[in-house]
Amino acid sequence: MSNRSVINTDQAPAAIGTYSQAIKAGSTVYLSGQIPLDPATMTLVEGDMEAQIRRVFDNLAAVCQAAGGGLQDIVKLNIFLTDLSHFALVNEVMASYFQQPYPARAAIGVAALPKGAGVEMDGIMDIA
Repeated sequence: MSNRSVINTDQAPAAIGTYSQAIKAGSTVYLSGQIPLDPATMTLVEGDMEAQIRRVFDNLAAVCQAAGGGLQDIVKLNIFLTDLSHFALVNEVMASYFQQPYPARAAIGVAALPKGAGVEMDGIMDIA
């Protein structure tokens, strides 16, 4: 018998491929990548890079909440940027969503992301 369960919420964008928004296994929740899609329209948010980053954090927060936790329960965060010059902006915006202790994190420059997004994030939560 598997101890895995699917996490799904309409407060975050629906999966646009063969994946779940998150999978809970025991007290660990594996969050799929979120791009700056508006969950209501499934289109990229309007605005600048800050708007994209905030939408991604809002989407992650919605999935965390559906799993029974919050952003503070993320222990590992991966950030993918099509332009690493936005790294400082990510730090600035992240500080308004997280408190210390911050999660372990990686920031990776990539050539492209789905739907032309400038940022994507995924993570791992512990909700023990």
